[in-house]
Amino acid sequence: MDSQTTFLSCDWGTSSFRLRLVERAGLNVLAEASSKEGNAATAELWQQANQPAEQRMAFYLGIVRKHLTTLEKAVGTSLKGVPVVMSGMASSTIGMMELPYKALPFATDGADLATKTLAPTADFAHPVLLISGVKSEADVMRGEEVQLVGCGFETSDEEQLFLHPGTHAKHVRVRAGQAVAFETYMTGELFSLLSKESILAASVEEGGRLEEANHRHWFEQGVRASQHANLLHNAFMVRTNDLFGKASKRENYFYLSGLVIGSECRDLLNNLPASIVLAGEAVLINHYCAALHALGIAEQCPIETKTAVEVTLRGQLEVLNYSALSQPH
Repeated sequence: MDSQTTFLSCDWGTSSFRLRLVERAGLNVLAEASSKEGNAATAELWQQANQPAEQRMAFYLGIVRKHLTTLEKAVGTSLKGVPVVMSGMASSTIGMMELPYKALPFATDGADLATKTLAPTADFAHPVLLISGVKSEADVMRGEEVQLVGCGFETSDEEQLFLHPGTHAKHVRVRAGQAVAFETYMTGELFSLLSKESILAASVEEGGRLEEANHRHWFEQGVRASQHANLLHNAFMVRTNDLFGKASKRENYFYLSGLVIGSECRDLLNNLPASIVLAGEAVLINHYCAALHALGIAEQCPIETKTAVEVTLRGQLEVLNYSALSQPH
């Protein structure tokens, strides 16, 4: 496999691992492998292994090598020498090597992100480009900075917003080709805790899509309610909706989703950007688009949507192109 025309994309999060063989031209995925071997689980296994600290890198790369073997079988050829680009939590305290955060601002083309290049070894025959995260004075992110680079923001004096929904949603403000500020919202994690671990768990039921039945109606009800009362009070209405027979458990699930997403997005009403790029998993993109329309935000600024895979691959390739691995030797 030609190392100049392909790269290996490693998106290594806290709870999941994804490895893809990608053609640089067109970003076509030739093969992929994934597992639940996220950095949290891997760090726990590393602790249990009780090996010397200097073996940590080899321990983590052993997991990557296992999935590389799967990809080689899929494409029927050796991938020796193809560079691995890693983003996400691999550069964190629970990853294979902790790298310092890049301080704001950072260039939206990926030219100045903090990276570390690792040379191939006898045990791991691939150069590795490890990409670190970004910090402000009060906040941090790892992985989303690469996805922002993958959005291809135009240089403009108008303020643009990168909105990445997820467990810890990110709102990143972009101006004049620089990411200048960001905020994290624990939207996905709070929703999971409320719907699975709290007293509300008995009043909701996951299932169905936003477009089905009355789900969108109840989702929008939650979004609108989030603008007029405190979330801690609104959340209890999920229980009374169930007790009083006002909503089914599935309708309540979408109502609760609307409450937490609406609570997150209400901050945008006080500081509207000129445009929004919404990038992430398809189901979440659908929910956030619905919330932004229900709040009237979509009518005031254009919204562009992109998939998580698309922006991750493009962002990793952009950073790779700026790295020493892509420079003439």
